[in-house]
Amino acid sequence: MPAVGGIGPGTGKEYPGNLTPFVMVTCIVAAMGGLIFGYDIGISGGVTTMTPFLKKFFRSVWEKKEADKSNNQYCQYDSQTLTMFTSSLYLAALLSSIVASTVTRKLGRKLSMLFGGLLFFAGALINGFAKAVWMLIVGRILLGFGIGFANQSVPLYLSEMAPYRFRGALNIGFQLSITVGILIANVLNYFFAKIKGGWGWRLSLGGAMVPALIITVGSLVLPDTPNSMIERGQTEEAKAKLKRIRGVDNVDEEFRDLAAASETSKLIEHPWRNLLQRKYRPHLTMAILIPFFQQLTGINVIMFYAPVLFSTIGFKDDSALMSAVITGVVNVGATVVSIYGVDKWGRRFLFLEGGVQMLICQAVVAACIGAKFGINGNPGELPKWYAIVVVLFICIYVAGFAWSWGPLGWLVPSEIFPLEIRSAAQSINVSVNMLFTFTVAQVFLTMLCHLKFGLFLFFAFFVLIMSIFVYYFLPETKSIPIEEMGQVWKSHWYWSRFVEDLDYPNGGMEMGKGGHGVKDV
Repeated sequence: MPAVGGIGPGTGKEYPGNLTPFVMVTCIVAAMGGLIFGYDIGISGGVTTMTPFLKKFFRSVWEKKEADKSNNQYCQYDSQTLTMFTSSLYLAALLSSIVASTVTRKLGRKLSMLFGGLLFFAGALINGFAKAVWMLIVGRILLGFGIGFANQSVPLYLSEMAPYRFRGALNIGFQLSITVGILIANVLNYFFAKIKGGWGWRLSLGGAMVPALIITVGSLVLPDTPNSMIERGQTEEAKAKLKRIRGVDNVDEEFRDLAAASETSKLIEHPWRNLLQRKYRPHLTMAILIPFFQQLTGINVIMFYAPVLFSTIGFKDDSALMSAVITGVVNVGATVVSIYGVDKWGRRFLFLEGGVQMLICQAVVAACIGAKFGINGNPGELPKWYAIVVVLFICIYVAGFAWSWGPLGWLVPSEIFPLEIRSAAQSINVSVNMLFTFTVAQVFLTMLCHLKFGLFLFFAFFVLIMSIFVYYFLPETKSIPIEEMGQVWKSHWYWSRFVEDLDYPNGGMEMGKGGHGVKDV
């Protein structure tokens, strides 16, 4: 089906290079940047079900929860202040990712990661010692600034360091560490909630200092990427670094292409304004729609509020946290499947398979919850088998997401942008992601209260739309060198009308003729 599928693997150049231990180690350390994001997603959902935490900071929610023991389960957590606690972070991440773009471009990917780690550490410290709601929210905002920097720089760093044949697998290391962060957070919540004296939530929130230290120390020992060094004029060091990273001496062709891409990017004074040019229309579309769709799969709602959701379905607080641990394990396992398959089966296959899987599960979960809770949200006694069915389908849904939209939502945007717009476009990607994470988090509990089980159908509708979009508009990017990505758009049935040969003299003009030669810069 060439009309839809874009371009097959192997039509471009093949740069020599191996998957060296040096690259493996640097990519694993850099991917740890995802831990801070994952830990936070997992921790905030769990902490908000801990009674001592609610009693201290969100008394009205606690009182409503106590009073409504028998009443409408859909609405018991509907509080704007509680939601603001969770989602203030994403607004901060959105703002900081815009600043991070300039830092990443002018000062390198490493420094951006360092800022991310330090800001996150400060936020975790304030949250651990919080005495009032304003301290919680200031802490969350600092955590958000940290996440904005890390999510801006880590996926770019990984895509630039990895040999193109293994780029998918190494880049998904970022998503894997997000899922590991979520799992660790869920397990810790489970045990900290049991602490006598009700101060376990301080350990949960303060524990974020550990992943913050990992990324801070990591950013100090990591090398910068050759792309970033060339961009900042360190040409000789960049060539030596490229030889070390690839594990071969013959890196001339790849180095020439990187240098050419850097020359092109230097001609551009305003990368932001430049994004609006016609030839970058495919990139801009992907930078906006991929993160937009990723949030509208409904995954963050499931992950954030898994404990809340499960206690709403009728599990007690303790077993609700346990169910969240189960979904966390599924999440990590399915991400490992994605690492195995992304460079083998390709990006499109995973996107489409995951979409179908999520669609079916959302319909089943909506039917289950609708059948039991009805419109008034009062389920009566829930049989055990019923709760198991809901958790099972939520797990299959999480698996579908974790090997498709989860990792690929970060991988695909970070590998398709040309160097001259890469930092700016990645900022748009992170900003859109955070904006919709914020919006979904902010309105979810209110929507659950009003739409009830229809909320799952709302997200299922978007899963259907995004799968159609991928089928027709997303070309396959497997096994294509990052600086050669121009050819992908030129041979696509729709995007080719926006991209002309002259736009990518380095990234695909020779490819169109089937040659392997590169003009000297």
